Amino acid sequence: MDIDACIARLTGKDAKDAYAVTRQITAESRDADAWYPYFDQFNALLHHKNSLIRNRAISILAANARWDTAGKFDALLDEFLSHVTDAKPITARQCIAALPELAEAKPEFIPRIRSALQQADLSGYPDSMQPLVLKDIVAVLQKIGGSD
Repeated sequence: MDIDACIARLTGKDAKDAYAVTRQITAESRDADAWYPYFDQFNALLHHKNSLIRNRAISILAANARWDTAGKFDALLDEFLSHVTDAKPITARQCIAALPELAEAKPEFIPRIRSALQQADLSGYPDSMQPLVLKDIVAVLQKIGGSD
């Protein structure tokens, strides 16, 4: 697939199509490095004003971390982890859910991932969302090893 067409579909108004493309790219990225050459284009989507597009970028980037021999994720990690407390709690939850895959691909990131999770300030979220995000954080900490 042409990357420009792919990005257009990921950022387009057809949410069903964008979700399908995201799932396809994410699945393919877990098996081969065919999408890794477009890492920078997916990284750019992390800054998108639309939280659904940020969610898509998070999934795709996490799936591509295993192919990152160039160290691109090293420069991106702080930005990626900032989404643990994204303005939109659903995006925070998407980011948190992606962290075990990132930790598996890049175990050297585990201390920084753990720190971001342990220091996450959830006070900006509605009372109804705080326990859900906290539950996600606890589950990920247990999965990746919650302490040294």
